[in-house]
Amino acid sequence: MEGRNIMELSSNDIARLIDISAVQTPNGINEIKELVKYAKEYKFIAVHVLPCWVTSLKEMITEEDDILIGSPVGFPSGGHKTEIKVSETKQMLLDGVQEIDMMMNVGMLRSGNYQYVENDIRSVVNAAGDVSIKVIIETYYLTDNEIKKACELCIKAGAEFIKTSSGWTPQGATLDNIRLITSFVGNAIKVKAAGGVRDIETLVKMYKMGVVRFGININASMKIIKECEKLPGGVVRVS
Repeated sequence: MEGRNIMELSSNDIARLIDISAVQTPNGINEIKELVKYAKEYKFIAVHVLPCWVTSLKEMITEEDDILIGSPVGFPSGGHKTEIKVSETKQMLLDGVQEIDMMMNVGMLRSGNYQYVENDIRSVVNAAGDVSIKVIIETYYLTDNEIKKACELCIKAGAEFIKTSSGWTPQGATLDNIRLITSFVGNAIKVKAAGGVRDIETLVKMYKMGVVRFGININASMKIIKECEKLPGGVVRVS
């Protein structure tokens, strides 16, 4: 997936690669309003909130057809029983969610219960129908071989994306684990880098490796957008 043909990215192009989110424990209506404000102004591709806020978010961006409503399933541990994840998925569809970041059961993967993990993901994928599922594999807790196994199971289960991190661990996406993931999966599944992307240089390097979506907090997202706007012509060269 190395070697993109696109020569330049504008700040708008970059915003269309970024999910901004308020999915930490204390996040409430004020944080969501702030996200929506920036999403409308800069056209970030998606806003993600915790499940109880999906209907509120939908009301705030009902006129914005180009901004997706996102929320997590089985968050943040992934240890929920499959039936609970499926039920949560169905409720969020009713509430208006347009994409879902599902937490993989990391403990089951690390215990070698691969069929459980695959079935867990597939059950959510099936319940979601046409709604995109990104599976958070939480790379911080995994060895390189476990990362590859997680990717393999996500592909077999029919997920649309692999996502590196929930943002709740000390480390998320790194150049090394993105290189490992993208070289392993090729074009079999899309990749979302989350946690640790804080500047335009890192974003562009990961983009060139094959990342097509980023989960970045609003402060870092705005820093990256402003960095791009200050470049000659307001674009960053990626080749």
